[in-house]
Amino acid sequence: MMFSLSWRFLSVVRWGKQLGINLSLGAIAFSLASCSQTESTGGESAQPSGANTVTVLGAFVGEQQLQLEEALAPFEEETGIDVIYEGTDAFTTLLPVRIDSGDSPDIAMFPQPGLMRSLAAEGALVPVTEVLSREQLQQYYPDSWIDLSTVDDQIYGIWYRAALKSLVWYSPQQFSAAGYEIPQTWDEMIALSDRIVADGKTPWCLGMEGGNSSGWPGTDWIEDILLQAEGPDFYDQWVQHDVPFNAPQVQNAFDYFGEIIRTPGYVYGGQTGALSTPWGDSVVGLFTEEPECYMQRQGNFVSTYFPADAVLGEDIDFFPTPTINSQYDGALLVGGDIFAMLNDTPEARQLMAYLATPTPHEIWAAQGNFLSANKQVDLDVYADELSRKQAELLTTAEIIQFDGSDSMPGAVGTGTFWSGMMDFVAGASAAEVTDKIEYYWPEETSVADDPAAANP
Repeated sequence: MMFSLSWRFLSVVRWGKQLGINLSLGAIAFSLASCSQTESTGGESAQPSGANTVTVLGAFVGEQQLQLEEALAPFEEETGIDVIYEGTDAFTTLLPVRIDSGDSPDIAMFPQPGLMRSLAAEGALVPVTEVLSREQLQQYYPDSWIDLSTVDDQIYGIWYRAALKSLVWYSPQQFSAAGYEIPQTWDEMIALSDRIVADGKTPWCLGMEGGNSSGWPGTDWIEDILLQAEGPDFYDQWVQHDVPFNAPQVQNAFDYFGEIIRTPGYVYGGQTGALSTPWGDSVVGLFTEEPECYMQRQGNFVSTYFPADAVLGEDIDFFPTPTINSQYDGALLVGGDIFAMLNDTPEARQLMAYLATPTPHEIWAAQGNFLSANKQVDLDVYADELSRKQAELLTTAEIIQFDGSDSMPGAVGTGTFWSGMMDFVAGASAAEVTDKIEYYWPEETSVADDPAAANP
């Protein structure tokens, strides 16, 4: 049936405008109407959810769950459909169990695309093109993001919160005072690092410590370098293990990282300091009165560790990872959360259509600590200039690839790759580390046998 805008939704619109949010009513009405007219095909739940409800399983808990629920409120107001969200810290373990027991949620929000891809290949998911055509999705997302949600030529997901990892943080005030310029290429960045050392200062801060997840910041370095040097096709082959983990190109990426971590004077505290410094604390060195360092490479989420009184754009700013190979200039390493449909119900279709519109993205973006790859999101809703710049990069980049360790089998991505980075920083060679990871790469494992193998 077609939907009319009720007085309840109009009240939500007025509330949204008070927050400076563009609720894009036309887009919502068009998408909901078009999806409601589509015939239901396949994928019916063995145990369908109750009438006028849609169940969602995701990894957001606590404050993030509250922010998500707030972003879903306009959908509930307009449709009268009750969204029953369940947040869990054990998402990648729980979801396959729920599917096997015939109790799958209508929609799942995946923190990485690996498990989504595995479930899609096993036939557990409903293509999102049952709801929106590729042409409609292209109104909201760049092709690069649509391709990230594609499995065997079928599109399965709607991207929600995104992370941008190809960032180098610096202080514009400190750069200006020292006469330093933002490097455009890797070689220029190394030359700048040498100059900073010659000035008696330290170019880099780096923290590898993260408790049980120690080593993961190093994996981001390797992934970013490999993408910049070899391009998206080789990167994807490496992540999918179509080329061995210890391929010469991968070892070369380790050597690039070695230029940073192993050059005397480059890293505050040296290799020992990097191994023992918590990754979030490492950014603090940019803000000290006499800078402990001048650059730190980390994703947009490190901003939660900035001092409360830091002035964005003055005390801190970023530049994208400098170019290594001009063929792949502007390539970005990203992360993100993606919604996919498991049960093909009218309510699930309507929610998936809503999630593609700018509305739920803009509601959270206005609160801060949120980026979206949805190109219809009004950049003005972002809480600060740095977030606006990051969102613009996400929606305009022609080359993007998802975090590799999040897309590899769990035994690698959160196992040997993480520990291997700690070994490399401690002094092991690129060949030793990559050969070990390749040796222990697990044989092909189904999601049912090992849920963690599909990206915890």
